[in-house]
Amino acid sequence: MHLIQPLLLTAVHFLFLFSLVMLQTVVLKVGMSCQGCAGAVRRVLGKMEGVESFDIDMKEQKVTVKGNVQPDAVFHTVSKTGKKTAFWEEAAPVPAPNPSPVPAEPEPKPAEVEAPPVTA
Repeated sequence: MHLIQPLLLTAVHFLFLFSLVMLQTVVLKVGMSCQGCAGAVRRVLGKMEGVESFDIDMKEQKVTVKGNVQPDAVFHTVSKTGKKTAFWEEAAPVPAPNPSPVPAEPEPKPAEVEAPPVTA
């Protein structure tokens, strides 16, 4: 019995650590126009397995979900509310302007060739 207990404890620790590794943050853009809309999202996320916490920002139309969840599963669950749902897209970084742009060289025009006169 004493030999099995350390193995059991190790397995429990492994499962606990494995579940920590699987924690993800999923951010969605959800069309919510009122507290009822937010309530529908709150209701489905509250029932979803693996959700540790979530935040609903109506002003930004942003829903952030943290937990042992798959992004597609969160998307599908929130979509079931009938609200327009999309993955949140972070703004792409704006490239720094080129301080001294090099003007592009104009393409050389092919030499114009005159056709010989047509004789009949």
